[in-house]
Amino acid sequence: MINLVRSGEYLLIETKKNTKVLYLDDDTYAWVEPPTIGELLVVSHVAHKTDCILATGKYHIFTVEEEPELADTTHLELEVGRSVWQGYLLLTGLPTDDKPKVRIVPTRETITGNPDFGDITFSQSAA
Repeated sequence: MINLVRSGEYLLIETKKNTKVLYLDDDTYAWVEPPTIGELLVVSHVAHKTDCILATGKYHIFTVEEEPELADTTHLELEVGRSVWQGYLLLTGLPTDDKPKVRIVPTRETITGNPDFGDITFSQSAA
C-alpha cells in the first residue's frame, strides 16, 4: 500500500558555510553529512541566510507498506526537472522536535511518474 502523506513546494539552498538547508513548505531542515554516518536531515528553527539556491520544485512524501518493488518505509521525492524525480528513503520518517535527526538515503526508487505504479490511486492522509 502506498499512502501520500504530504505534498507541496520545496526549496534547497546552501549557506556561505556550505550548509544545505531543505525547506518543505514552512518546515526547515539542515541537510548535513557527518563523516562515517551518511546524510542526515536535522530539524532547524533558525533563519538561514541563502548563499545560493540549489533546487526548487514540488515534493511528495509517501509511506509504503507491502509493495514488492519498494522499501517499506517513508519515501521523500523531490522534483529535479520536468517530470524528473529524485527519491530518498527516510528510514524513521521526517525529523521532529522529539527526534531531531534522521537518516536520508538517496534511492533510485521513485513512485511519482513511475509507470509501474500508474494504476495505484494515492490516498492522502492528514499531515
